[in-house]
Amino acid sequence: MPDLDERPQHGRRIDISSLAAFDRLARGATSMHGWRIQDVDLTERADALERLDGDGALLLGTELPPGARERLLAQGALIFDDVPDVPFNAYRATLYSPDDLVDGIDGGYAESFDARVYAWSRMRQHDIAHTLAAALHDHSIDDALAEWVVGKRIVGVMGGHALARDSEAYRQAAHLAHGLARAGRVVATGGGPGAMEAANLGARAVACSPAQLDAAIDELAAVPSFRGAIPAWIESARRVAARVGDGVSLGIPTWHYGHEPPNSFATSIAKYFQNSVREDILLRVASAGLVVLPGTGGTVQEIFQDACENSYAPEGAWAPLVLLGERYWTETLPAWPLLQSLMRGKPGEAGIALVDTVADAVAAIAAFEPPEDGSAPHAPAPEDRR
Repeated sequence: MPDLDERPQHGRRIDISSLAAFDRLARGATSMHGWRIQDVDLTERADALERLDGDGALLLGTELPPGARERLLAQGALIFDDVPDVPFNAYRATLYSPDDLVDGIDGGYAESFDARVYAWSRMRQHDIAHTLAAALHDHSIDDALAEWVVGKRIVGVMGGHALARDSEAYRQAAHLAHGLARAGRVVATGGGPGAMEAANLGARAVACSPAQLDAAIDELAAVPSFRGAIPAWIESARRVAARVGDGVSLGIPTWHYGHEPPNSFATSIAKYFQNSVREDILLRVASAGLVVLPGTGGTVQEIFQDACENSYAPEGAWAPLVLLGERYWTETLPAWPLLQSLMRGKPGEAGIALVDTVADAVAAIAAFEPPEDGSAPHAPAPEDRR
């Protein structure tokens, strides 16, 4: 079976996103027909490129040795160079790590990679090159994320971005994700601060005891919010992250909300320019269900965006949707009665739940087994959504 970075598709098409994959395929080959080489530095592979026919190859953001570009173009290869005047790699072949996003922060947060890309996104001209660069980037992140989710039982945890680290609600979100991770689920969040940070923290600390997780939260509470203190907020998180372990979790933030820094606890980060794309993907990767903590407008939108999918799903094709906080979801923002009405008589009605404890939320998710291939179970064909 081929590695994920050298998958054959549609017959002769082979996606290559690492130097190791190129070397394996180039060994003994004479043609690159159908090869899609993305974000690979081939400057040290002059000999291999010399004997490979470039006809039918596509190279995206690939570094080449002297003379190779002209020869490959003459043979019929299609080569897309880096997009000029953008502060990011439009052809990135992997998800981000927290360190990738804060690279350069020693010069101040404004000098970090994340802040520079956000500034570019706010000031970019309505230039087709800039629009194309952002679209290519998001497409590349899509591809990397599709590889990352395979075989994982992913649970989305949604909640308010404004939760302070010293709040009881933050602690609850962290323990919820901790319980989900210990139940064998992979936690996915929107990748930002508040409940999202707490959930990524809880999942990362899966090897810690609940008491050790509480100690980590207490340490973070010394910098309760990123507002007015982004460098200190990030640095405190990086110290804690280095200590609590490497439990796997996913963050899916967006530069649309780039004034809010991404949290440092997600081990893999799919950051997008298009917020609408990011919202849809965040819900779709949650193949093992969704737990929704108290939140406001964006959180309510996520409840009913997910409920829309579940309401059209046939028997056996829905994923659980669990609201945590009985009083909040029946009185403060009464989404639960509307959700009940929406799902009444539908197969997915069996998957909705309103609970008041972390233990009950984890139990509701743990009772569900998603498809083994990791695909979203509640994605009906577009023509069925009427």
